[in-house]
This record gives sequence, C-alpha cells and structure tokens, in this order.
Amino acid sequence: MFRKTLRRLTVINSLVFFLVLVWFGGSLYGFVAYQLFDEVDGAMRDRLEAFRVTGGRPAMVFSRPVAFDPRIFLFVRDAGGQVANFYPVDNIEAVRSVAAGARPGKPQMQKAGGHIYRSLSAPYLGGGGALARPEGAFAVKDVVAVAIVDSETAMLRRLLIIILAATAAGMLAAVVAGYFLAGRALVPVRSAWEKQQQFVADASHELRTPLAVVRTNAELLLRYPDRTIQEESVRITSVVRETNRMSRLVATLLTLARADTGQPELVTEEVRLCDLASAAAGQFRPLAAQKGVAIGVTAEDNVLLAADRERLQQLLVILLDNAVKYTPAGGSVSLTCRRQAGQAILTVADTGVGIPPEDVPRIFDRFFRGDRARSRGEGGAGLGLAIARWIVESHGGKIRAESVVGAGTKIIVTLPVK
Repeated sequence: MFRKTLRRLTVINSLVFFLVLVWFGGSLYGFVAYQLFDEVDGAMRDRLEAFRVTGGRPAMVFSRPVAFDPRIFLFVRDAGGQVANFYPVDNIEAVRSVAAGARPGKPQMQKAGGHIYRSLSAPYLGGGGALARPEGAFAVKDVVAVAIVDSETAMLRRLLIIILAATAAGMLAAVVAGYFLAGRALVPVRSAWEKQQQFVADASHELRTPLAVVRTNAELLLRYPDRTIQEESVRITSVVRETNRMSRLVATLLTLARADTGQPELVTEEVRLCDLASAAAGQFRPLAAQKGVAIGVTAEDNVLLAADRERLQQLLVILLDNAVKYTPAGGSVSLTCRRQAGQAILTVADTGVGIPPEDVPRIFDRFFRGDRARSRGEGGAGLGLAIARWIVESHGGKIRAESVVGAGTKIIVTLPVK
C-alpha cells in the first residue's frame, strides 16, 4: 500500500515541479520576446506616424525626433494592394511581398527570402491620399513598415533551446525531489499506520484472553444446567471478573480514541493540588497497607491550578496504582507536590523493582509493558501511563520518568500553575 502511495505522490510532486518549470520557462520566454519585439514595434509605429502625417518629410512625433533605424523599411500601398517603396531596399522582392501581405491591426511575423520580417500597417493621412512619385501620382491607402528581426528571432531560438534543456534537466531533478518529498511525507503516515496496527493487535490480544475465559465458563455452565448458582459460583465470579476487566479496557480504549480525535474537553476550575494529592493517597492507603507498603504525602498549600479536577484525580490514581502495584512489601511510596518558578511539580516515587534503562523512554506508549507476564498477572494492559501522558499534555504540562532497576521509579509531572 505504501509503495503504491509513494509512486502516486512521486508522480504528483514531479508533475507539480514540472508545471512550475514550464510556467517559469514560458513566462521568461514571453517576457524576453515582448521586450525584444516591443522595441521594434515602437520604432515602426514612430516611422509610420511620421510618414503618414508628413508624407515622408522629417517630422517631430510625440515632441521628439524620430530615430532612424536601418532595419525598418517603409512602403505605401494603394486600394488595389499595389506596393511602392520610397527608399532603396536590398532583396526588394522579398520585402515587397511582406509589405503586400501586411494586414491592418497588430504586427505580423513573416518569413521571406531567407529572413524573418515583422510588418505593421497604418492608414495614410497626408496629401489627401495622393502621393507624387517620379513614376507618377500614387493613390495611397495605407503605409506599411517592415523590419527585419533575424537577430531577435535567433536570440529567442537560443533562449528556447536553453529553456528546454533546463526544463529537461529540471524534470529529472523534479523526479528525484518528488520521490524524496513523497518519502518524507509518508514517514509520519507510516509511523501512524504502524502504531495503529500495533494498537489494534494489542487491543485484540488483551480482549481475547477475558473473552476466552468468559466463553469457557459459560460453556461449562451450560454443560450442567441442573446445578445451582451456589454450586457454580466460582465460574460465575470468573465471568463477572473478566467482564469487568473487559469493560475497563474498552472504557480506556474509548478514552484514548476520543483523545486522538480531540473530542474530550477539559472542564477547568480552580483546583488545589495538595487536596487532590491527599485524597488520592488516602484512597490507596488501605490497599498499600495490605501489601505492607507505606504511602507518604508532602504537599504545599499554595499550589493552585486551572485544571480539570476529574482528570487530575485520574492522573493521581494511575500513578499511585502503578507505584503501589510494583513496590514489594516493606517498601514505600512518596507523593510530593510543590510550586517552583511558576509551575507545579508533582512527583510520585517508589522503592519498587524499577524499570530497565532501555524501557524507560517507552513506558508512556500504549500497551507497552516491560514484563508482559507479570503485568498481565497484575491486571494491567499497558494503557494507564498512556492516559496519564495525555492528561498531562492536555493541561499544557510535561511528564517524564526516572528509574533504577532494583531501586525504584520516580514519575515527575510538571503543570502550569494558575
């Protein structure tokens, strides 16, 4: 799938680069052509204006003298299309044919006698339409200016060759650049796809075990329909326990799915962090006492947050649950809350088994468990710290872990204070 997408993106990127190159080359060619021929057209218009007004005598046009350009030839044309020239012209027949074929309006390009000419015609206004010549009077209808533009055409031809060569080279570079950009664009997509695939696989794996337990016990219950509920209480309890486990897992997955789509909204209010910390610690003290684990709380009273109370409570429950769960009897868990430099620092430290250094950067990933067998035996699915990270980041804070194998783990949460 990604290979096909990579090819498509490469083609699209290359096409975009190619169109940009063509547009740039065409614009450059058009601009140069306009500049070259605009100067020639201006000179022809000046000569035409001077001739058709004065009948060929020296004149001032637009309050300036008309410059003489040896490349421009003037012809007069009568109503029948006959052409007469006023100045000696080499290759007269070729130039005369160009003048005879000139049409009123915009300048035209014609090729004749091995040269390229540009012609422009205008109505004649001098002498009532009649012009005296040695051969006799000539009834003039319009005046035609013809300019030889071999040098301009040759320059444009060379420019076109350069543009085409540059476009071809640019196209090769565009393909390489398109492939590179397509590959870079697919990196986050591929990573997200792989995470999604892993997420689905892990979720399916986590759900498969309780479903298998529920199915097995349900089949055993059907096998002995005459037995009482009391006689089958063990199997019924197992079904209820695994059903609750699946319910918690589905609720957790739904929370993460909504977090990914940005649906959950925080209900912010003024929260005193020390009160939440004390309440969470009190909630876990009975459980910790059963395991022989001590919980200590050190909290400053001046730590106020504009936060979602329910989410922060969930965060503390997740962190304390992990700390108590992986701390052996005789160990301790400390919960610290303090204010420092405009930030609230929340720390949960334990004297538990610790986390290997290679696993520390991954403990906030979904479904990650360093010891899968032990985690599953404790009932964990590897989603608690992923939710904790989302809660912290949704409040604009940061969460990180420090751990030493055999010495314990410390989770440090930084949140902006009110």
